[in-house]
Amino acid sequence: MSLPDCVTAAIRARSWPVYVYDLPDLITRARTMVAALPARCRLFYAMKANSHPAVLAALAPIVAGFEIASGGELAKAAGHPTIFNGPAKTDSEIADALSAGVEFLNAESPHDLDRISHVAGRLGVRPRVLLRLNAPSTVLRGTHQMAGTATQFGMDSLPHTFPPHVDVAGLHLHAVSNNLDTAAHLQYVAQCLALARPMRVVNIGGGFGVDYSGAGAHFDWGSFTRGLHVLLAAHPDMELILEPGRLLTAASGYYAAPVLDVKVTHGVAFAVLRGGSHHFRLPAAMRWSHPFVVLPVETWDYPFARPVLRDTRLTVVGELCTTSDTLARDVPVSQIRPGDIIVFHLAGAYAWEISHHHFLSHPPPKIVAIRPQRDQNRDPADNTPDNSEEHQSL
Repeated sequence: MSLPDCVTAAIRARSWPVYVYDLPDLITRARTMVAALPARCRLFYAMKANSHPAVLAALAPIVAGFEIASGGELAKAAGHPTIFNGPAKTDSEIADALSAGVEFLNAESPHDLDRISHVAGRLGVRPRVLLRLNAPSTVLRGTHQMAGTATQFGMDSLPHTFPPHVDVAGLHLHAVSNNLDTAAHLQYVAQCLALARPMRVVNIGGGFGVDYSGAGAHFDWGSFTRGLHVLLAAHPDMELILEPGRLLTAASGYYAAPVLDVKVTHGVAFAVLRGGSHHFRLPAAMRWSHPFVVLPVETWDYPFARPVLRDTRLTVVGELCTTSDTLARDVPVSQIRPGDIIVFHLAGAYAWEISHHHFLSHPPPKIVAIRPQRDQNRDPADNTPDNSEEHQSL
């Protein structure tokens, strides 16, 4: 993998762990994905994947709105259409969502539906609600299974009656995370459309996968959307909602960290980073080896010899005091030295957002958003400083 020049420049300009978000790349991908959709299909971005303000601002003019799952995300989506999902909405979050004019609320259980109706009646509104169904079977497989098995998500069957202060508009049927089988996803959409009749709206959520293994697999969005055109033609009265997160933002993000040490213990070669899973938890959480490249740095400021490992299989670890702080294992590299920089690609989704930021009280990474050319009024990279409001709030 080669790094875009703008990403390399942003990384080399800093000697600290850094996230780089390539917004021009993100905007191009989002426009391409939205343009391929049928007329009665809308794409809401799943904010949980990456809620950095620059990412949201780049996507807001392109997507139909944001999929959210907390009051905090509701605040970040202020002024934009939203769908509020999740199995643990509080009464105050429901009230705030209704007051903000949320487009749909997801009801995860009969009790959840009753609470939505109760709060709505108190506020004198009648929200549109999608009932989340845990379908009895699914053709999809991924890294997390949310339906077709026992999970905290959704209900096994629909209520026989609905409370008075809600408009039940359709079903929410998100089933899986990180599926790479395009044909299976189309088959699942067909099942969902048939299951939802005679309701008006079907929300299949996201789950469109990204291949982190380097094996060359990918979710074929073009083939998928061509299939959607065919499926929706057979359901002329239904609206389909998609909620991708990872597929939109993963490839536009990079996490880079300098190497502090290299060594061999018990026959295994290690590179120890200034950084780690408290910044970038995704590979540790999923127990996979995340793809990376080595960015060589020739400067060496010490008066003693620089250690070097050549033609080795490298395990990359972070600065935390735990063996679980491992980001890649047994990866062939031609050379690695202290002072070089390791850059992880596909780090734009479920990366900084899911990390345990305060473990060992290490400071946060920098976050750099590379702006479209028309927005570059000063520096090619717009840097969010370490002491930014975003970091202080986490």
